[in-house]
Amino acid sequence: MFKKILFLFIFTSTSLFSQSSWEKFRKLSFPKKMWVLSHPFKAKKALLISKEATKVADSIKKSPLLDGDPSGGEVDAFRHAFWMARLRQKIGENAARSLGRAHEKENYQTFKKRKLEDGVVPDQISSCMDLFNNDVGLTFTKKGSVTPKQGLIYQIINAMHQGRLKVIKKDKQGKFLTCKGDVISDESLLGKWENKKCLVFSNKKS
Repeated sequence: MFKKILFLFIFTSTSLFSQSSWEKFRKLSFPKKMWVLSHPFKAKKALLISKEATKVADSIKKSPLLDGDPSGGEVDAFRHAFWMARLRQKIGENAARSLGRAHEKENYQTFKKRKLEDGVVPDQISSCMDLFNNDVGLTFTKKGSVTPKQGLIYQIINAMHQGRLKVIKKDKQGKFLTCKGDVISDESLLGKWENKKCLVFSNKKS
C-alpha cells in the first residue's frame, strides 16, 4: 500500500500521472518498480529511450551492418550499448547503470518463471553479456552531450567490429558453442541458469 501511495504522489506531482501510467507501473517487475520509485523524474525519459533503443535495434537487425542476431549476437549487444549510451545522455551515468542492473535482476525472475526474453529464456551468460555491453555503452556519451543519434549508431557498430563488445559464441547455424567449439544441445540448456555457453569478444565469434 505504501508503494502505491508513494507512486501516486510522485505521478500526481509531475506530468507523468495518468491511469495508464499506473497500469504500466503495476505490471513492472519488482526491480524496475524500485528503480522508478528511486528515479521518479527520470522514469519517463528512460521509457522513451528504451522504446527508441528497441526500435533502432530492430532496424539494424534488418540491415547488413551486423549479424542480424537479437539473442546473444551482435544486434543484442548493439541494443544494450546503444540503450546505455542514450540513457547516459538523458538521465546520467549512475541512473542508467542502475536501470541496466534492474533489467538483469528482472531477467533472473523471468528465468525462474520460464518466460521468454527476445525469444529465449534468459540465463547467466546472457546476463553477463548484457552487463558488459551496458558498461561499454556508457563510455560513448556523457549526460547532456549532443552526439547525434546516427553518429552514435555508427560508433557502436564500429566498436562491435573492433571487438570492444561481447556476444555468445555460436556456429553458422546459430547453435550455441562451448569455448572449445563444441555444439551445445538444446536439451542440455533447458531449465539451466548456469550452462556451458561461451562469451567472446565481438570480433571473435567463431
